[in-house]
Amino acid sequence: MSKVLFVVTGAEYWELADGTKHPTGVWAEEVVVPHETFTSAGHEVVVATPGGVVPQVDKRSLLPEYTGGQEGAARMVEAVAGVEELRKPIRLEDVDLDDYAAVYYPGGHGPMEDLAVDQNSGRLLVTAMRTDKPLGIVCHGPAAMLAAVTEGGVNVFAGRRVTGFTNVEEAQAGFGDKARWLLQDRLVELGAQFQEGTAWAPNVVVDGNLVTGQNPASSAQAAVELLRKLA
Repeated sequence: MSKVLFVVTGAEYWELADGTKHPTGVWAEEVVVPHETFTSAGHEVVVATPGGVVPQVDKRSLLPEYTGGQEGAARMVEAVAGVEELRKPIRLEDVDLDDYAAVYYPGGHGPMEDLAVDQNSGRLLVTAMRTDKPLGIVCHGPAAMLAAVTEGGVNVFAGRRVTGFTNVEEAQAGFGDKARWLLQDRLVELGAQFQEGTAWAPNVVVDGNLVTGQNPASSAQAAVELLRKLA
């Protein structure tokens, strides 16, 4: 059995351009679906957060409008409760990447607040890319790429094919004109080759060891692609 590291945001809010603190956290589907994929295949999941804080699940990700109705919401609430690793995270600062066969970053707006500037996460990503460690990153999780800068000042994702939550999706979610910055813009600025798919539809980009997914609907396919790299 191999261990898969889930690097999860510890942020409970996302500060908007006007200083408003929007309640957020990690997006439920982006944890639940990959967790089921990996554990069903016999892998162990370990959750790490900055400081080892217990992560907040974005309450919007448990609402019927985001889960396909009342039954879907009930299933998602139950599924989140079943991910015991969320309640006992380890400190991201203490992670030894050699202990893990793969790394996965779920989204939610939380990574825009903390992982985007977290140097421990940045160093982990630099190491993962330099060693070709299977790495999956979904939705707003690619915000963590912004901190993945080498000693020479080069971002390890420059030139790599990636996707993530798009400007169009951010606008349709109601935050396009409220955010301090937009994820797609920043990924393009760092030199990544951003590949935008249809809003809210599954879109997964595979580039070597790196698997990125555009939105929550992409998390299942991204997990499957990452699982193939573990086979």
